[in-house]
Amino acid sequence: MPDALLLLPDFVLIVAGFLICRYTPLNRPVWDGAERLVYYLLFPALLFGSILRNPLQPASVLPLAASGVAVVLAGILLAHLLGRWPGVDARIHASGSQTAFRFNTYVALALAERIGGTQGVAWTALLAALCVPLCNVAAVWPLARQGGHGVWRELVRNPLILATSAGLACNLIGITLPDLATKTLTRLGNAALPIGLMAVGAGLRLGALREAPWLATALLAIRHAALPALAIGLVIGLALPPAQQAIVVAFAALPTAPSAYVLTVRMGGNGSYVAGLVTVSTLIAMAALPLALALLGWLSR
Repeated sequence: MPDALLLLPDFVLIVAGFLICRYTPLNRPVWDGAERLVYYLLFPALLFGSILRNPLQPASVLPLAASGVAVVLAGILLAHLLGRWPGVDARIHASGSQTAFRFNTYVALALAERIGGTQGVAWTALLAALCVPLCNVAAVWPLARQGGHGVWRELVRNPLILATSAGLACNLIGITLPDLATKTLTRLGNAALPIGLMAVGAGLRLGALREAPWLATALLAIRHAALPALAIGLVIGLALPPAQQAIVVAFAALPTAPSAYVLTVRMGGNGSYVAGLVTVSTLIAMAALPLALALLGWLSR
């Protein structure tokens, strides 16, 4: 069983980015460049490499794959419906809605190894390969529409969508990279999460969530209550093996993706609001993720 301290390093990196940006010469201009580096190079390398490294066998784990996709689709639907609330600011909703269904891929893979070893990592890589493209399209679509960009033009040019689609295609047709290329991608990917989290901290404005507190509460409730509850119901109803049940529930209870902030800034959304959501989501997940797994264990007895 993973403990709450698993996510503590992520939160520390967010705080470090906040303090460095506010109180050292490494101020806002430095982080503007860091955000572009993460968005155009490091996160695409992470996504492409993590998908390509683990051969996909969807047919052999169809119930697990279906459960993960269903959880993400439910998150997308619920986040979209929030935009229909009276008085919801369209720009803030377009920026923040993605935090309800996107997930921290790095934490997912680290947690999977603790729960299920090598097999757990392979199952989580499959879920990521199937769900990351869905999440990226669902995140880019409202931001492009709200920002007045051509939606299809933004989708086909988005580096995160391109990387995940390319990784999935290469995986399915069996392409493997030379060892040098694989190691290079791994090193680039390893840099994505710490720099991305510090960029979240650098963009954090502590009062930003007050711009739409009820929307923030609803988005975080979807991410950390509704989706884990749905996952628990699905895996028990489908009678998945215990190890697969834990993987799906952990997947549903992950903190939101740091790249949500970088994407929002790059597409002209409300970056400070999203930075606040990412920070609070990381804090909530420190307690909510172990709690979801404990609840699964209790209900599965």
